[in-house]
Amino acid sequence: MRLSTLLLSLLALVLQEAGPASLPEKEQRRREEQSHYGESEPYSELYVGSYMVSPDDYSEVIDLSSYEELADYGDQLAEVKVTSLAPPTRISPTQSKVTPRTPLSNPTMTKPTLPGPLGSPASHGLPTCLVCVCLGSSVYCDDIDLENIPPLPRMTTYLYARFNRISRIRTRDFKGLTKLKRIDLTSNFISSIDNDALRLLPALQDLILPENQLVALPLLPSGIEFLDVRLNRLRSSGIQPEAFRALEKLQFLYLADNQLDSIPWPLPLNLRSLHLQNNMIETMQTDTFCDPVEHRHTRRQLEDIRLDGNPINLSLFPSAYFCLPRLPIGRFT
Repeated sequence: MRLSTLLLSLLALVLQEAGPASLPEKEQRRREEQSHYGESEPYSELYVGSYMVSPDDYSEVIDLSSYEELADYGDQLAEVKVTSLAPPTRISPTQSKVTPRTPLSNPTMTKPTLPGPLGSPASHGLPTCLVCVCLGSSVYCDDIDLENIPPLPRMTTYLYARFNRISRIRTRDFKGLTKLKRIDLTSNFISSIDNDALRLLPALQDLILPENQLVALPLLPSGIEFLDVRLNRLRSSGIQPEAFRALEKLQFLYLADNQLDSIPWPLPLNLRSLHLQNNMIETMQTDTFCDPVEHRHTRRQLEDIRLDGNPINLSLFPSAYFCLPRLPIGRFT
């Protein structure tokens, strides 16, 4: 009995001495902190760095009363207030209702007003190069309803006034144009040309007058080389006797589709091409092309003679062609 009592006493003594050391380290530290802070309630004060914060101080840090009326906006957007330096625009009650804009009517395309024919009131006094096109020394007046030859610059060398309504060429139309080399008046309504309108043009080489209404030819300048009077109403009586004799430089003579009843005579020696088709020629002289008596000349350049479309039978005049390099084109039966 004594022995058991002694053993119990020894065990109690051992446990008493080893008790604090056997406690876990964390628990021992907690007890030390409690003993250091005294009997205050645990977590009543917390040290954060060098600051001590207690639950009583949270009322100053966070005001929980502002969260009492939180609302669930769902899909709504939070209201955002934006300030601007410019004052808001005030809209009057009459402007609050948007007035629909009246649609514009379809625009109508209007043709620009162009100057009228030269000589008409609409174009009176206009410089030629405002109505026509002037490029260097060339003047282009095609298809603009001209009724007269416009006043031309002194340096004009080439004139093109085709597809107009010109009916007459007057003496003053080309006066003083000493450099004029070509006149092209194709497809107008020219029925008369003053006799001196062209004769005094020293530089004129090409005179082009097809598709007009001429019945007669005026006097022509001696330097002309190319003469085209096709598709007119030209008659043999409208060609002055020996009108072509003095035209020593004439090489191309086109008189087709007129009302001629004879071949113009005499023809210049330098002639290369003579077109007389579709006229009313029925006969010719034996010396129309050649000199059958003295044989003074041969026409080696005249290789293109057309008499087709005429009633003449070329086989009846065999001696008329011996000086030619080739026979004329026409009817031989």
